[in-house]
Amino acid sequence: MRSTSAAAARSGRLPRAAGTLTLLGALLAPVASAQTAPPQTVPAQTGPAQTTPAQTTPAQAAPAKGSVSAATDRAVSALAIEVSGVAKGRIVSCPAALKLSVNAVCVYSQSAAGTLRPLVKGRLGARASGDWKSSGKSSVLLAAPAGGKASAFVLLNPMSDTETLVVVDTLKAAPAPAASAAPKATPPAGVVRGQPYVLGSDLVGVVKVTSLGGGKYRLSTDDDGLLTVTVGAKSAQAAGGAVELPLAPATDGRNLIFPLAGLRALGCTVTPAGSNLTVACGPDSVGLKPIVF
Repeated sequence: MRSTSAAAARSGRLPRAAGTLTLLGALLAPVASAQTAPPQTVPAQTGPAQTTPAQTTPAQAAPAKGSVSAATDRAVSALAIEVSGVAKGRIVSCPAALKLSVNAVCVYSQSAAGTLRPLVKGRLGARASGDWKSSGKSSVLLAAPAGGKASAFVLLNPMSDTETLVVVDTLKAAPAPAASAAPKATPPAGVVRGQPYVLGSDLVGVVKVTSLGGGKYRLSTDDDGLLTVTVGAKSAQAAGGAVELPLAPATDGRNLIFPLAGLRALGCTVTPAGSNLTVACGPDSVGLKPIVF
């Protein structure tokens, strides 16, 4: 005569392995705790004036199959319901070891991963991005909600030959690229880095700058200061003869870029004024901020 345990194993009521039972116990614990509680009946109390009928405590309903948490991302929720229907499984708690997001939905299915792969991809159709990508025994498929772009994934994690944990979760947002510093503008040809310059337009009111063409400029002041300079050359012509500038003038194609120290050749003085400078040529003066390349 065959034993009762053998008959139970043959009928499928016992798990195939103790390891599977342990894992399923951890996964299905939240579902088991939500099962319908048996009704409790309060004995009727009879009084001289009225009789109170027996009151029955309402039974707690188990979570509806295919339902998801209200905190779940809408795209993940929609995909999870679809995938759950294909996998013919039930929603369980996601294992912490998988390190999923708070939006993740996990479904326990009594189908092999190899069986589920074509079914899930077929259900998603054009919303599936590419094909399944495998890593070890697990496989992942990028997916998108209806009318959207890929924003979630479906993970099939085999638990045994005939059991699979199906996971639907959002794609982790890629970290925002670090803001890169704006590339420094290429300094005009001929300028010396680290040295202060002024634009000819900054000297309006104290120095008149006139372009003579061919890279030559004439600088003049109201007290008869006069200087003719050439872009790229230190030598200049003053009213009293040739002079040597500390640095050669430059241009950006529109403005004369003149070395601050060269203003002395015009008889101008430069005085610090906080973070700016005051340039005085005769009775006129102007405040400006020098350019340092």
